[in-house]
Amino acid sequence: MVEPVTAVAPALRRLRILRQDWLDLSFLHWAVEPSSIARFFPPGTVPDVFDGASYVGLVPFRMADSGFPHGPALLSTFLETNVRLYSVDVTGRRGVVFLSLDANRLDVVAAARTVFGLPYRWARMRYRRQGAHHAYSTTLRRPGVSAASTVEVQAGAALSAGPLEHFLTARWGLHVARAGRTWYLPNDHPAWSLRTAELTAFEDDGLLASVGLGELGTRPPDHVAFSNGVPARFGLPVPATTARATR
Repeated sequence: MVEPVTAVAPALRRLRILRQDWLDLSFLHWAVEPSSIARFFPPGTVPDVFDGASYVGLVPFRMADSGFPHGPALLSTFLETNVRLYSVDVTGRRGVVFLSLDANRLDVVAAARTVFGLPYRWARMRYRRQGAHHAYSTTLRRPGVSAASTVEVQAGAALSAGPLEHFLTARWGLHVARAGRTWYLPNDHPAWSLRTAELTAFEDDGLLASVGLGELGTRPPDHVAFSNGVPARFGLPVPATTARATR
C-alpha cells in the first residue's frame, strides 16, 4: 500500500547526518504519462502518480547553511537547479528521484557524487531578486555539452496548498541507486509555505534534453509555485526495502 501524502513530515530516525536551508525556490512542473519516464527510476521504484499522471519538476533555488546537525555551517550559500521525478518504492514509501542537480560549487558536486552517488553537475549559475521577481540562470560546465536554462517568476500571494501541491512538494526523502542497491535518504522540514507564481520568462537551452526530457522544453509547465524556503534535516540512508520508521 502506498503511504498517504502528508504536509507534515513523518518521523525521522534520531541520528541526523546533515542540515541545510532551502531558500527562494521556484517549482516548475510538467505532467507526463508515467510510462514515458519509467526508464529513469532506480530498481525497486516506479513513478508516483496523481490523477493518472506523473510529474517532472525543474526547481532552481538557493542553498544555505549546509553542515552537520550541530555546530557552525560548513558551506556558504550556493545555487542549485535540479530536475526531479516522483517515486514510490516497494514498501509504498514516496520519494524523489533526481535526474540532475546542478550547483555552482565544484566541492559540493564532488562530495555529493562521491558520498551519496547523486547526479550533481558543476554549472555557472546566477540568481537575481528584485522585490517579488526572482530570476535564475544555469549553464552546465561540461565540454561538448550545451545545457542551459533561464527561469524568471513573479511570486504572488500565499497559496492554499491542495492535494496536487502537497503531492509535488511534501516529499520526505529521495531514492538513489548506489553500490548495486537502491537507497532511501530521508529528510524532514516544516510544512511548506507556498505562494502563487507567474512564470514571466522561461528558456530551456538543452538543460532538459541533457537528462533525456528535451520535449518538455517546448511547452510551458503545467504548474508553477514559489516558496521562501524551509530548513531541512537528513537522516541516515537505508535500503529502499526498509520500511519507513513510524512515530
